[in-house]
Amino acid sequence: MIANRLKSLWAEGKPAINGWCSIGNPFTAEIMAAQGFDSITIDMQHGALDYSAVLPMFQAMRASGAVLMARVPWNEPGVIMKALDAGAYGIICPMVNTAADAATFVKCLRYPPHGERSFGPTRVSFAAGANYAGEANDNMLGLAMIETAEAFANVDAIAATPGLDGLYIGPADLTLSLTQGRLAPGFDREEPEMVEAIQTILAAAKKAGIRAGLHCGTPDYAAKAIGWGFDLTTVGGDSRFLSAAAGAAVTRFRALTQGEARTEKGAY
Repeated sequence: MIANRLKSLWAEGKPAINGWCSIGNPFTAEIMAAQGFDSITIDMQHGALDYSAVLPMFQAMRASGAVLMARVPWNEPGVIMKALDAGAYGIICPMVNTAADAATFVKCLRYPPHGERSFGPTRVSFAAGANYAGEANDNMLGLAMIETAEAFANVDAIAATPGLDGLYIGPADLTLSLTQGRLAPGFDREEPEMVEAIQTILAAAKKAGIRAGLHCGTPDYAAKAIGWGFDLTTVGGDSRFLSAAAGAAVTRFRALTQGEARTEKGAY
């Protein structure tokens, strides 16, 4: 089967940049995948989409060569396995709060004897190439999200879960939970207490010999996180990129045309 390129990058000591798709549209996904991201994740949890959008989005992105992943809605075996069957090479699982949660997640990722994944690779057996059944276990990635105070307290035990490939930090929920709403949710944390928490999670992953990912809002912060030792950083997503570019265009237009209008009005 086609090998998981993220694993190859990491084996070479190189970091990865991940894109994020939350708009349920194959064309939008295709545009995102054509921009050079190492991996693209479809957000099935908070994205404006469901499974009927996920499969054609994977189809549209296949030619890009990016590693395709999904953040599932919850730590639920059925949806995890269905995302894998659709073509995901990696799963980001939200709200993994204990080692038991992590073990449940890991079981869904791989076929026996290394897991309890049900066999029925509807689309991925074609999209991933020959011998999917024989090689899938070695190519699937499972990243557990650390985003609550409970998960933070259990991070060493979660990281030590056999078969888990990495931890993925959701800084917005983590901030809400650790500060009990004292700090507003958001990416690119600069508060010393949150930077320390993020680096504690990173250290737990490194100690366990697994990978660490961080959701970021800007390339500058993502580069800083790579400098700390993160293996994968997400830098924005389709809806944020669309909003930012459209907003910047309108703002610039208003600044230019309103200035001209004021000048003409003054002439009379």
